[in-house]
Amino acid sequence: MKPAEDLLGAVGFSVMTARPGDTCVTMGVSDLPVVAPSHYLTLMESACVTALSEYLDSGETTFLTRSSLEILGSAVAGVEVRANARVTSVDGRELTFSCEVFDGDRILARAEITRATVKRISFLARTAAQSLIS
Repeated sequence: MKPAEDLLGAVGFSVMTARPGDTCVTMGVSDLPVVAPSHYLTLMESACVTALSEYLDSGETTFLTRSSLEILGSAVAGVEVRANARVTSVDGRELTFSCEVFDGDRILARAEITRATVKRISFLARTAAQSLIS
């Protein structure tokens, strides 16, 4: 991973057009035909990953360790929603992002997301070993 001073302020973006299958009612989390909040979080995570695309070393990736999501609005299927993420803090291998989701100019959600950098191969090997043990 590049030095912390290079990472601070890095920005990423992500866009999706909400489909009927992305709604709360379809996912079984409520009876409202609006985009499920989990999709907002996924969209913000995608923006975080995009923000880091130029800063990680070969074989390195990140993994979600913590998030706090605040829902401020809702959208329906057919709407294009976009997310942005900005690196606000680097503490060792932990990266914290400030994120937002929009429908046009209207903010739908904001979050603080923390992702940890990991070596892809050793992370997958450790995960497989833990699965075998349990």
